[in-house]
Amino acid sequence: MSTELLQRYQDVLQRIHKACQQAERPPESVALLAVSKTKPVEDIELIAQQGQTSFGENYVQEALQKIALHPELDWHFIGPIQSNKTKPIAEHFNWVHSIDRLKIARRLSDQRPADKSPLNVLLEVNISGEQSKAGFQPQELMQAAAEIAQLPNLNLRGLMAIPQAVTDFESQRIPFAKMRSLLESLQNALPDCQLDTLSMGMSGDLEAAILEGATMVRIGTDIFGARDYSQS
Repeated sequence: MSTELLQRYQDVLQRIHKACQQAERPPESVALLAVSKTKPVEDIELIAQQGQTSFGENYVQEALQKIALHPELDWHFIGPIQSNKTKPIAEHFNWVHSIDRLKIARRLSDQRPADKSPLNVLLEVNISGEQSKAGFQPQELMQAAAEIAQLPNLNLRGLMAIPQAVTDFESQRIPFAKMRSLLESLQNALPDCQLDTLSMGMSGDLEAAILEGATMVRIGTDIFGARDYSQS
């Protein structure tokens, strides 16, 4: 099993490298976030030994157990955020990808411990306009970003999206191109912010995301295999 996991991990790295070549981008311009939700800490340790440092988690209680064992890793919270879960997220994570309303951002800033550096945050955008998905509407983004950028214990780094799933490559590119344009608009509007991150692209569409400017791709299934939700 460990051999299969390592092979899948290397295959994903190769896909990222190839996609960067095709997009005429340096491979180091795209970071891999290994989405380890529902996966045992032994799997995380195995690919951490290969040099993987950034891991994404969706479930707070499960993640806290892993963080306690490996606080040296770079932990990203990527799931929906309930108001009653902001305190442990603010206290233990390095990044949050899924800020979808101002209330959550304010709570994270208020609850970030004083002895920690500002929490790196991304604003989730509902780029495909799906009613079932959370996230800011594109037209709301500028005002929300300006307010969040002023919060003292957050470091606004960019945007995240999970577009509607499609299989056609050219159709995949469209929402990712819109995300790139939104980030460029934010960069122009907020020149003092460190707006350098576009978290977009997963197992099924990472190539399209990289072609359109993703700086971080979130890959779970293609590294760790199918998820076991009975453990979460």
